[in-house]
Amino acid sequence: MSAPSPGGRAGLGLSSVVVAVNDNSAKLAVLIDADNAQASIVDGLLAEVAKYGTAHVKRAYGDWTGTSLRGWKDQLLAQSIQPIQQFSYTTGKNATDAAMIIDAMDLLYTGRFDGFCIVSSDSDFTRLASRIRESGLTVYGFGERKTPKPFVAACDKFIYTENLSEPEDVPAPPPSPVSASAQLRGDTSLMNLIRSAVEAASGDDGWAPLAAVGHIVTKQRSDFDPRSYGYPKLGGLVTAIGLFDIDRRDSGDGKPAIIWIRDKRRPGKKAAE
Repeated sequence: MSAPSPGGRAGLGLSSVVVAVNDNSAKLAVLIDADNAQASIVDGLLAEVAKYGTAHVKRAYGDWTGTSLRGWKDQLLAQSIQPIQQFSYTTGKNATDAAMIIDAMDLLYTGRFDGFCIVSSDSDFTRLASRIRESGLTVYGFGERKTPKPFVAACDKFIYTENLSEPEDVPAPPPSPVSASAQLRGDTSLMNLIRSAVEAASGDDGWAPLAAVGHIVTKQRSDFDPRSYGYPKLGGLVTAIGLFDIDRRDSGDGKPAIIWIRDKRRPGKKAAE
């Protein structure tokens, strides 16, 4: 028997979360700092962007007269990315960053976009991200793990480009379920993050829709990504941890089942007995 529907208080309405997660109609502007990004990530980058909306503008900034960006040509042509030329006026000054920021503000003022994707590992874009969010738009950041924390925190969601890389030809064998579970449980920060999100999204019976949990987790930590822990989806990560009850409920009308989770420490009946 399926667990009862959450009663009483609910941290987030399921319908609003599902709409927010699955809405791919958002108009996005993708601005790439080619001086601080690798051409090899472009395919994965744009596939990731497509999860959040449609890229109506795709621009890559850099000094295209030099040799360091030569590897970008094929990707620019294949993905219809507009290269924006920016000469380096003087040593030690990043003119590319300034050009990106000016263009971003120009695009912001058009009022045509719902969000921006800023691709860079440079902290110089921290204030830009904050300013765009102040205008009510969503900011998705993309950068390497070395990206300074202020820029990461300034974005609504930050995706590490290492998670977008193509898989190796011979992947390393995955850890055993027991060792993986123990390692995840030992990550105090991760456990506190997920448990607090479940509590915030749950009803009085402790059950929370997984989509709502993921939404809250990202709000609390913009760089959270199950792929950083070796799992493509949050459901796989939660299952591997082994400390949450999981219930898949039929949503009707032929739609995929909705996953609900509950902290096992919570007293009460399980999903099915």
